[in-house]
Amino acid sequence: MRAKRRKFTAAFKAQVAIAALKERETLEELTKRFEVQPALISRWKQEFLARSSEIFETHPPEEDFEAEREKLYAKIGQLEVERDWLKKISKRAGL
Repeated sequence: MRAKRRKFTAAFKAQVAIAALKERETLEELTKRFEVQPALISRWKQEFLARSSEIFETHPPEEDFEAEREKLYAKIGQLEVERDWLKKISKRAGL
């Protein structure tokens, strides 16, 4: 019977890669600590170094922020209208 293949999150891979970059522990110690193969640690470290520049290249899109803000303001307006309508109806009903 074959063992199930483990899946690792991006956060875990980044944690392992950063630990490998710090070089405070040997590859063998990292292997024992994180319970992954040394080849995986080396691959994640290389990928982390190769793609690290992407972090500084991407900027949060201002358009998305503005669109989200407008959507939230519209929702607030809708809720205020509904609240006012409910107040009016409850006054008529004597509540």
